[in-house]
Amino acid sequence: MRDVAIVAFGQSDHVRDSAETSEVEMLMPVLHDVLAQTGLAARDIDFTCSGSSDYLAGRAFSFTMALDGVGAWPPISESHVEMDGAWALYEAWVKLLTGEAETALVYAYGKSSPGEVRDVLTRQLDPYYLAPLWPDSVALAALQARALIDAGLTDERALAGIAARSRAAAASHPHAQLRGEVPAGELLVAPLRTGDCPPIGDGAAAVVLAAGDTARRLTARPAWIRGLDHRIEAHSPGVRDLTDSPSTRLAAERAGAFTRPVDTAELHAPFTSQEVVLRRALRLDAPDSTVCINPSGGALAANPVMAAGLIRLGEAAARIQRGASDRALAHATSGPCLQHNLVAVLEGE
Repeated sequence: MRDVAIVAFGQSDHVRDSAETSEVEMLMPVLHDVLAQTGLAARDIDFTCSGSSDYLAGRAFSFTMALDGVGAWPPISESHVEMDGAWALYEAWVKLLTGEAETALVYAYGKSSPGEVRDVLTRQLDPYYLAPLWPDSVALAALQARALIDAGLTDERALAGIAARSRAAAASHPHAQLRGEVPAGELLVAPLRTGDCPPIGDGAAAVVLAAGDTARRLTARPAWIRGLDHRIEAHSPGVRDLTDSPSTRLAAERAGAFTRPVDTAELHAPFTSQEVVLRRALRLDAPDSTVCINPSGGALAANPVMAAGLIRLGEAAARIQRGASDRALAHATSGPCLQHNLVAVLEGE
């Protein structure tokens, strides 16, 4: 199998409202940044793949407008997934593995501010039995948190500690939307408080992938993708054990996460309770564990929908590139209550 690496990562400043900026205007500086990091021009990219959601934009085929920021002339090899950008990275990774490309540009963006993102996310639920009840993302996460508390796997004080640790980690992050110490906050949906939930915001991210010697030429320390896998569980939360995530565990196993310890884990856990589930599934909850979890602050510090998962892979890769990590795990999720999960293992040379 070919060696494929992340050789550049960039992201926008994540803000509560970007009404004065279009998706293209938000995306273009990020694209220019990652290309400048590698010295590549748009014409040097063999394959381009993006992740976004028409539901957020409120119009069909909205992703075609973002191509203005990429530059689609002369014609380019391009694809799009109606998912988080982490799955666009998966498609690009497969493209490079087949030998059909040497370089790939992957980007994702999302603007949650124009509408009610909690209502928008109900559209991913079963349209016959669950969606008509309008359980939003926070209510479903609260059900998961209550299941964990009732099972004795966490409590509200522990969840508040996760929120405080994440915000503190983001204190020096230049792109984070929320930084510094966070109070428990008001009760939002029992047992979750505002501090247990992600901020609503807008943002974009991009990475450049390259294969073999091309990756070594483009950066001094590539973040090699040693394993990448994604698995999905039943659609309905009512037929799953919400205190566990077998899809995450299986994806991690197939990606090789359990063969050797990792030193860093970037987990896409928009809610504090979901970090508890992921730590257990990924074997990161041992009392003596030294794994640095979400040193970027994670999705509790910035959660641009459709880009937050790609950012987890980018943050893990960036730590490897600057020498702060040797072997990192990155995770992305999609769907209610951690339904669909992707796990990547990254290593430096």
